[in-house]
Amino acid sequence: MYTEDEAGPFQTVPYPGQSWQPEEQPEQQAHEYIRNGTAKMLTLFHPASGEVHVQGVTSSSNAVIHPWLKEELTQILGSLPEAPTLDPEANRALWCLWQKGLAQPMALPENLPALRMLLTWDNLKGHHTPEMVNWLIEHGVMPLYTPLGGSWLNMAESIQRILIRRALEGQHPETPQEIIDDLEAVARGWNQEPTPFVWGGKRALRRQRSRQRRHALGGSGACTLRPIRARKTMIQKWQSASQMTH
Repeated sequence: MYTEDEAGPFQTVPYPGQSWQPEEQPEQQAHEYIRNGTAKMLTLFHPASGEVHVQGVTSSSNAVIHPWLKEELTQILGSLPEAPTLDPEANRALWCLWQKGLAQPMALPENLPALRMLLTWDNLKGHHTPEMVNWLIEHGVMPLYTPLGGSWLNMAESIQRILIRRALEGQHPETPQEIIDDLEAVARGWNQEPTPFVWGGKRALRRQRSRQRRHALGGSGACTLRPIRARKTMIQKWQSASQMTH
């Protein structure tokens, strides 16, 4: 599975950040800057290996994203082992499995190639372009769209936050090309020793154990460490008194 996303725009302004400086000599940023254009970052991320493909651009229109994504996917697909041969019915069932439960499943062509890759990206209008979607399916790539309001499900956003912070914090780029160079340089450094991403992980397990030890309260996100005894209603008190008299 691969995930794709676009980040930006990033302006040619001073970016706050921490740095090592001599005592009582803090690093200073200019209070004036020139709006000299913006830069964006196209990201294709492989969570299982941690490898990231980054392209700095000044525009993220379909005319820019689609050719870049096709080129990157073509190279990746060329390096993958051949997909196992399945009969047409089993192959279609495999494609349809990833659309199970969707309110609006994608219309699949009659003749489907072998499924070779899953591509997760945001539910933007440009990502539904028929020409691009048909190209993906023809090359065995199944696009999976994150739901509206659920862009956090795209792990490309997580790697982007890391790369952007490393590239721009404490910097004052004066041109969009400087921003592009910094972002791409940080991505090359990341790929020298990439870190795989896993859904959930230890933090999710800790949160799950924490929720099991707490008792949620209505009306807010507050919790208690022990259950609160519910007050009896007048009817419950009357029923308890009746049972005692009988």
